[in-house]
Amino acid sequence: MKFKKLTAAATAACLALGAAAQAETLRLSHQWSNKDVRHQVAQIVADGVAEAGVDLEIQIFGSKSLFKPREQYRPLSRGQLDMTILPLSYAGGQQPAYNLTLMPGMVKNHDHAARLSASPFMAALEEKMAEDDVMVLVHGYLAGGFVGKDKCITKPEDVKGLQTRAAGKAFEQMLAGAGASIASMASSEIYNAMQTGVLNAANTSSSSFVSYRIYEQVSCYTPAGDIALWFMYQPLLMNKSKFDSLTADQQKALRDASAKAQAFYLEEAKKQDAASEQVFRDAGVEIANMSPADFDAWRALAQETSYKSFVEEVEGGQELLDMALAVE
Repeated sequence: MKFKKLTAAATAACLALGAAAQAETLRLSHQWSNKDVRHQVAQIVADGVAEAGVDLEIQIFGSKSLFKPREQYRPLSRGQLDMTILPLSYAGGQQPAYNLTLMPGMVKNHDHAARLSASPFMAALEEKMAEDDVMVLVHGYLAGGFVGKDKCITKPEDVKGLQTRAAGKAFEQMLAGAGASIASMASSEIYNAMQTGVLNAANTSSSSFVSYRIYEQVSCYTPAGDIALWFMYQPLLMNKSKFDSLTADQQKALRDASAKAQAFYLEEAKKQDAASEQVFRDAGVEIANMSPADFDAWRALAQETSYKSFVEEVEGGQELLDMALAVE
């Protein structure tokens, strides 16, 4: 009997190992450190799926260890990568409509951003993602501001003649319209570019400014406060065919974990701006605030440059722009 019990136990162990071997592993890529809010969003999804016990594991590759920041969307759409969290405007070259997710003055605040994510405008963008075999699991916008290596930046004339990094085509067009020279790069490259004198100014998310320790390289920070010009859509995406290939239980686990992550993302995004300001202040960096008049000047410039260009260059661009602006 004792021998039979051992045999039964061994058989059960073998069955368990077999089941584990059949468990699906998804690879998730992003460019940030494990302290960044976007990594935390990915971790919530990974933990939620693991806790569901549905033979599904998410392996996170952060700090651009799997793909370069701007090279994640294409492998995702081709099924070479399962999941990523990234600024959607990075893929504006493949889908020009995505550039509307980083348009100056388009988003008023974080609650407005959440309404945009649940609007017909976002549904139209998700239709374009589906064309690339991509789907959204977690919606999220982050706000951001400006940094200056040697001076404060609050209004358009402040960037004239500066070598500036802007996130996304629309901001590049607006800043070029203000007389800045543009240097395109991922936010993870700002620190070195500032350190080596390649950049005089930059804009990116509050979270990235802290995550990449940009406060070590600048003299002035213009944070996203009551007035924020800069909002960027940075969702957690998944290859749609991969999602469709999962079992119903695995899909439900992903959806449930993603809903939890999305609620966290919104609340944490609201905290990021004030938290980043304090980090810069503690580092001895001067804090400058954008006035309503400054904001209006930037948006007027954006309408002449970024908005106008988007409508001219993107098929159906006016309709998409109108859909976005219709969200109150």
